[in-house]
Amino acid sequence: MRQCSFDVHAYDEEDDAIVSADDRCVGCQRCATYCPTGAITIRLSERDFRLNANWRPEHLMDIKRQAETGGVILTGMGNDKPYRIYWDHLLLNASQVTNPSIDPLREPMELRTFLGAKPDRLRFADGRLLTELAPQVRLEMPILFSAMSYGAITYNAQLALMQAAEECGTLCNTGEGGWPRDFRRFGKNVIVQCASGRFGVDFDYLNQAAVVEIKIGQGAKPGIGGHLPGEKVTPLVAETRMIPVGTDALSPAPQHDIYSIEDLSTLIYALKEATNYEKPVSVKIAAVHNAPAIASGIARAGADIIAIDGVRGGTGAAPKVIRDNVGIPIELALAAVDRRLRREGIRNRVSLVAAGGFRSSADVIKAIALGADAVYIGTAALVAMGCTLCQQCYTGKCAWGITSADPVLAKRLNPDIATRRLVNLVKAWSLEIKEMLGGMGINAIESVRGNRLHLRGVGLEEWELETLGVRGAG
Repeated sequence: MRQCSFDVHAYDEEDDAIVSADDRCVGCQRCATYCPTGAITIRLSERDFRLNANWRPEHLMDIKRQAETGGVILTGMGNDKPYRIYWDHLLLNASQVTNPSIDPLREPMELRTFLGAKPDRLRFADGRLLTELAPQVRLEMPILFSAMSYGAITYNAQLALMQAAEECGTLCNTGEGGWPRDFRRFGKNVIVQCASGRFGVDFDYLNQAAVVEIKIGQGAKPGIGGHLPGEKVTPLVAETRMIPVGTDALSPAPQHDIYSIEDLSTLIYALKEATNYEKPVSVKIAAVHNAPAIASGIARAGADIIAIDGVRGGTGAAPKVIRDNVGIPIELALAAVDRRLRREGIRNRVSLVAAGGFRSSADVIKAIALGADAVYIGTAALVAMGCTLCQQCYTGKCAWGITSADPVLAKRLNPDIATRRLVNLVKAWSLEIKEMLGGMGINAIESVRGNRLHLRGVGLEEWELETLGVRGAG
């Protein structure tokens, strides 16, 4: 009873028994995990509607809910529809005789990655570098923690992400919800966002971070703004975001000073000016059908990094209809953007960071082969902390204390234990990436970037192979 935050279980004094309201269960697995006798089993239970391939139970229940409330159905986490996951149809090449493999246990493997604009050429004189380099940030491995704002996740969850980023030598992203002053000490490992709501944005916010990111869109809700329900706007969240307690934190769909690439360029250089041209400026967009043209404009507008978030990207709260029906897979968008920038001869002007549903180290290295410099992981990081994808983030009742608004529930997440689990995940993925590189006969991640010859497609249509720029297996 005490473990369930959705009031599923109750004690019936008359019968001296625990009773459960099955219709309230969200499948978070908390009660089953903590039951001391292992007596609880959670099974999927659907209404016994008549089978209909067109009118599935999900559609019927959504219509009934909206008929009762007259409102937009919200949901959390990423797209759960059975669209094709291209990572599962791409295989990596391996070395055999003529190109021997490398033993990563005995030979050095280079995973270090630098994000930022690179020059067309380098000029030296008397052993000195004459070319002026744009600001760069160094990652010890090509994995970053994705944007998850304070309020969408708890104080302890964000603390864990920042501690893990510092220990791993990578970056985490504040999201658009501001940056608690307690966390400013992690600045060299933090990306701050400048989104349409401008929550928490001030001079110190920009200058104490390693990277500034302009958020145009995100994969879970392309074309619409951000939304943090008022139930999750606690006093500290309100102070951080600079809004009243208990009010919905709504970000407009557009940034009202950006209506063209020229406007975007103005903001990019305003942020560079505000940070004394010492920090890379990133622009984050959702994966949409014209992403290559948009990315070309962003690169020419002066951005140092472009982050692309695919349709499977997670979120704390989004209209269900948007999450499930708008946007395209990151695999197709990433390949198309990389190819467009290379064709125009401007690929070196920006680093590409891919996001949206990365589940394993294999997904990461395949993304790099398609053209990414690094990847954002969000949902995987939450799962490492204990998330079970019950998709109830927007309610503030997260039973695992990760997205909870209730301070009692939030205490369930120990930030030090969560930090250790995040570090372990990144370490494990890094070791696996080294193993895969060794099997490919490669000793540096740079040699894989954009090299589609290391990929082969299986079970894909001709147009899909062409869009990905990958040959079929065999």
